[in-house]
Amino acid sequence: MSFELGIYHFGELTPDPATGALPAPGTRLRELVEQAKAADEAGLDIFAVGEHHRTDFVVSSPAVVLAAMAENTSRIKLSSAVTVLSSDDPVRVFQQFATLDLLSGGRAEIIAGRGSYIESFPVFGYDLNDYAELFAEKLDLLLKLREENPVSWQGRLRPTLVNGDITPRPDRELPVWVAVGGTPASVVRAGRLGLPLSLAIIGGGYRQFAPFVDLYRKAGAEAGHAPEKLKVSINSPGFVAPSHREAIEVSHPYFQAGWMANHHQRGQGVPMPKMAYEAQATAGGAFFLGSAQEVIDKIMAQHRLFRHDRMMIQLGFGNLPQKEALKSIELLGSEVAPVVRKEIAALGGTEVTA
Repeated sequence: MSFELGIYHFGELTPDPATGALPAPGTRLRELVEQAKAADEAGLDIFAVGEHHRTDFVVSSPAVVLAAMAENTSRIKLSSAVTVLSSDDPVRVFQQFATLDLLSGGRAEIIAGRGSYIESFPVFGYDLNDYAELFAEKLDLLLKLREENPVSWQGRLRPTLVNGDITPRPDRELPVWVAVGGTPASVVRAGRLGLPLSLAIIGGGYRQFAPFVDLYRKAGAEAGHAPEKLKVSINSPGFVAPSHREAIEVSHPYFQAGWMANHHQRGQGVPMPKMAYEAQATAGGAFFLGSAQEVIDKIMAQHRLFRHDRMMIQLGFGNLPQKEALKSIELLGSEVAPVVRKEIAALGGTEVTA
């Protein structure tokens, strides 16, 4: 497996910082499909969309959006980021992504998480007191669904299955990653299950997350899983432009608008002034923000620390104009990805793909 570079997006509906205009949901969805097509043509490896159930995000059904992307792309992997498995039904999740996998010719993935946003729990009638147990139980069922059919299963919070005939069946084992934000118990669970780890680093210094990656690999090794099975993805915000200054000046107003709208909805009104934003672009910061060479340098620095297999960038948080997003995608594909793949392959960890 070569080192993979991709994009994830939440489909924010944030008022424009200059005009105050709110994007139309249909326009935003079509822009995401266009971005996935551009990423595919640029040679990136994966495009993922998040799941939210509130009016400032447009993607509540990742599988539907990814299916539209599948019909407009040919090789790029298509994933959720994340599927909030705790408030969904594993049978429907499996069926939707198995369908996507068949339609796309084997390009679907699931990144499953407990959900840092909790609006879906009351919407679907779940008790937040069961937050941790819901995810553990439903992940267990999801993994069983991909292993066998018919399926018999029993839990406490989801109705029992007795010889359930779950279709359609994909032509391969559907990839399931576990998303974590730095909770040790979640990291250990992914390692013990031998599932690939999708680690979100959305602020602060990235080096503080190294112990979590070590903990994951230690738990996986103790459970008897081969090292090559314990794959790691690092996921962080970013934006690439021809120069550092252009990257900051173009993206900051939109990031700030999205950041404020997002955190206000969550009961936090913490701004992200330009100085703080640019601090995240420094060598030790979490954001992949700057010129192509700056992004290359940070990916390589992180790879020396994490030895990860995949890097995913949350591109243009807060309704970045589509023309700017497409230019950034092109830079990632033409200037960042080839260099990173070659340099990491030279370290002996992966092989270069065309």
